[in-house]
Amino acid sequence: MIVEPPDRRGLRRITIHDKTVGSAWSLLELREVLRRLGYPDDMDVDDRGCVHWRGGDSSVWPDDRGWRRRVVIAVMVVGLLGSLALHAVIGWADALGALTFAQRLVGVLFLLAGAVQGISVPAAVDYWGRQQVRLSGALVLLGVLMALATTSLLLFLWLQERELIPNVLAFLALWLWSLWALWTLIHEKVWRGIPHPRKFAAGVTFTALLTAISLGYSTIYQPIVAPWHFALKSEFGTPQTDADSPYIHVPLKLYAKNTGGIPVYLVVDDYTVSGSSAKFSASGQGMKEWKGNEEGGWYSTEAEIFVSKVEGEIIGSGQFQGPGTTLDAGEEFTMEKVITLPKGAKYETLNAILRFAVLRQDRGKLSEEFNYPKLSWMKSEGRYYCPPKNCGEHVIHHGRVRYNNNLINMTRKPRYVAAFWSPEEEPDVFISSFNFKKKKKTESIYDIYGALDSKEVEREAERYGLSWVWVNSAVSVKGLLKQAQS
Repeated sequence: MIVEPPDRRGLRRITIHDKTVGSAWSLLELREVLRRLGYPDDMDVDDRGCVHWRGGDSSVWPDDRGWRRRVVIAVMVVGLLGSLALHAVIGWADALGALTFAQRLVGVLFLLAGAVQGISVPAAVDYWGRQQVRLSGALVLLGVLMALATTSLLLFLWLQERELIPNVLAFLALWLWSLWALWTLIHEKVWRGIPHPRKFAAGVTFTALLTAISLGYSTIYQPIVAPWHFALKSEFGTPQTDADSPYIHVPLKLYAKNTGGIPVYLVVDDYTVSGSSAKFSASGQGMKEWKGNEEGGWYSTEAEIFVSKVEGEIIGSGQFQGPGTTLDAGEEFTMEKVITLPKGAKYETLNAILRFAVLRQDRGKLSEEFNYPKLSWMKSEGRYYCPPKNCGEHVIHHGRVRYNNNLINMTRKPRYVAAFWSPEEEPDVFISSFNFKKKKKTESIYDIYGALDSKEVEREAERYGLSWVWVNSAVSVKGLLKQAQS
């Protein structure tokens, strides 16, 4: 029997008649190997006629290196498990819930990377153990390189905003761990045990390039180049009345179709019908009223020489589909309403406008919470309540919006959407990073809304593709009365 010298890990190989029968870290393990081979427990291992020791006798067992090896194994396993969890969290949401194929492909790649790191965990134990698997070193190296690449990307994305989030501590810790792990593997010269090291390096490089291209396409190119298009209509129909009725009923048809290739959320929508009254101006005063007075600070984009003192009054208003609903590519929605108008109305024209704010589904996803309205005039609504004399009366929709790429969600503060609707005012909507749960309960949504950074609101609207679309139509009231009478 020959006991070989300790290798760099302190392990001594055991051979009998030039056949390897096991290895041992200590004399106790050596006797365990002999016991399995049928040798007696009291065998004299110092008998030179039976055992030949190379590189030290039976007292040479570098136990002082054993605890270091176990610490390395433990740190490697903890880091690989942490990186596995990170890849799973990022990839799971995108692989199952992303809108586009490219985004789902990125999610699948992250899940595959997590699977490789899961395999790297027992490989790390084997590599710093008895090295029974030849590829164990290559698997550990691959897992560490994936962890380094992912954490570097996450830190790069975080540096674009530099927001204080707990996740960045985990990113930094895993990034530092991956640097240490890579240095340890280089020090161990792990590539010496990799078969065909050039092919291995080429495969790693190709995988990294494919991931980078897919990620860039899904997060930058595809959301920017894919435009959205809508076909909108707002049309008055033929009015109806009878001789005994003091009213006329004017049909109104509202229509919207998503003619583009991007499905959208209708974050808030509204239709408003208003009547306009004006005075005839024979002197041409109307052309001078478009810019108001010096104290008003406003102007109009329209002016008519014979029309003066134009005033408008809302006759009817309502929601179209409702906040939180969707309009998929090719989908259309039609609504027909009847507007009641007295025959003696002093309006010159009847105006209808259909407008809604859309959020691109290839950039963001609204939470279910957003679909449930809050009523600002109800004290039971908590922070959503505001006295009507101070804030008016609004239906409020509020909820979280997530970016359609989980890499960005992991490196940003949560974003929230708030939409306001009232039949007496124009609807409003914004996206911001404020969180009601971290605000004082006595602070109303209106105080928070008024204190928001306008630059942040504009930046988030552009990031999530939040845009307004609208269409309007106008008809002469006298023409409607003549149609009704005929």
